[in-house]
Amino acid sequence: MLMYFYILKSPREMSKPGITSLHQALRRSFVSLESNQKVWEGVLTECSPLMVSLGNLAEQLRALSNVRISSTPLRDFPDLEDRLRFKLLQATDIVLGKLNEKMSSLQSVRDAIGNQVSAVLQLYEQNADIMDLLAVTERSATTPSVADMLEWLQDAERHYRQQFLRRKTLLQTLRADDLSLLESAPNRWKSLESVSAEGHITDTLCKVSFFMESQ
Repeated sequence: MLMYFYILKSPREMSKPGITSLHQALRRSFVSLESNQKVWEGVLTECSPLMVSLGNLAEQLRALSNVRISSTPLRDFPDLEDRLRFKLLQATDIVLGKLNEKMSSLQSVRDAIGNQVSAVLQLYEQNADIMDLLAVTERSATTPSVADMLEWLQDAERHYRQQFLRRKTLLQTLRADDLSLLESAPNRWKSLESVSAEGHITDTLCKVSFFMESQ
């Protein structure tokens, strides 16, 4: 008679393949987050002088509206006011166009981070049945727990998604002929900065630095 012996695996052994796959996906996600954070910061740095230019152009348009050129020595140039206004409005449209191009770059960052986080969450759900609670919450000196890392990634994804939406909404309200909105745009843009959230993401990347380098 043939006899079959079944060796029951412990929960730890059953969890190991799933944890290994998750660690690989988490590592890729944090590497992506680190590189995209730098891209995001670079794009915002490029946006700052554009927003300042926008405010300056609005001030010039306001000043032009308040000046009666007909009462100045420039009255001999009857079409000067229209020409100046046209040039200022044209310059404003160009700056708004450049800002919208920057938003495309920010959208790419948001999408890249969102796709990575979605992929790792999907992998976690696929392996959830074979991973015990200890395997998900266990941490070491160099490797945070899976639960912590998933939470950190979701926090980062939420931050960039909300930041993109708020900045996009602000730009969508701006028009070359609405001086009040243009004048307030630089301060409104700056008010959207979230130093605490960015600092939290930087701290997170420090916490996973050894994990990211491990194989």
